[in-house]
Amino acid sequence: MKLISWNIDSLNAVLTGVSARAELSREVINTIAEIEPEVIAFQETKLPSDGPTKKHLEILNDMFPQYEIVWNCSVEPARKGYAGTMFLYKNSLKPVVSFPKIGAPDTMDFEGRIITLEFNDFYLTQVYTPNAGEGLGRLKERQIWDIKYADYLEKLDKEKYVIATGDFNVAHREIDLAHPDRNRKTAGFTDEEREGFSNLLKRGFTDTFRYLHGDVTGVYSWWNQRARTSKINNSGWRIDYFLVSNRIAGRVLKSEMVDSGPRQDHTPILLEIDLQV
Repeated sequence: MKLISWNIDSLNAVLTGVSARAELSREVINTIAEIEPEVIAFQETKLPSDGPTKKHLEILNDMFPQYEIVWNCSVEPARKGYAGTMFLYKNSLKPVVSFPKIGAPDTMDFEGRIITLEFNDFYLTQVYTPNAGEGLGRLKERQIWDIKYADYLEKLDKEKYVIATGDFNVAHREIDLAHPDRNRKTAGFTDEEREGFSNLLKRGFTDTFRYLHGDVTGVYSWWNQRARTSKINNSGWRIDYFLVSNRIAGRVLKSEMVDSGPRQDHTPILLEIDLQV
C-alpha cells in the first residue's frame, strides 16, 4: 500500500490559483497523481466551514478519478478558513470515516485537524498539529494537545494497529532541522514540543523515516517560504511524519520525501507498507 501526506497550504490556491506558486503546486499534485497512492492526506486545506466548492470537487475528481473525498473543516467557534484536513482514497476501499474530538483546549477540536479511516485490520489517521505560534503564544495549549493526541493514538492502538501521518509541527531531534542552535525557542523546536513527540513515540509508535534511514542528515520536509533561499540552501525542517504501531514497523518498505522541485513550504511524504504480511 502506498500512502501520501502533504500539507497543501490552501487547497483553493493550489487548485484555482494563477500565481507562479500555484503552478508549482499543481506540478506537485501531478506528481502525486502519477504515484497512484491508495490514500492521499492533505493538511492545512483552509477551506470554508461547508467544505470544498463544486469547482474544487470537479477539479479533484478530474485529477484523481476513482477516489472518494472526505474532509474536516474549521467551524465556529474556531476561525473560518483555518487549518482543515482532507483524505482522498481509492473507491475500492471502504473505510469507516470519523472526525474525532480529543478534548483539546481552546478551539482546537473545532479546527478540522483530525480525520481517521478505520479498515478491517488497522486505522489510518491524519493530523494537522496546532502550531505553538509566534512568540509561543499557544505553547501551553499545544502541550495539552500533544498529551490528548497521544492518548487518542494509544487508544486506537489497543484496538488495531495504527498508521498516523500529517504535519506534526515539530522537529523531533537536532538532526531534523538544519540550524538547531538558532531555533531553540522557536515554535516547532522547543523542548516542550520535542518532549511531547518523544512521549507519543513512547506510547508504542515508530517514526518510519528514522526506522529506515537511521541518523541520516540533511533530509527535510519543510522550507520556510518567507526565506527566499531556504530550499536552495537546504535550510529546512523535518516536521511531517508517518508513524506506525511498533509491531508493524517491520512491514514498512519505504518512508521518504517526494520531490516537489523548487516549490518551498512543505513537500509531500510517502509511505509504502506491506499490510499483507
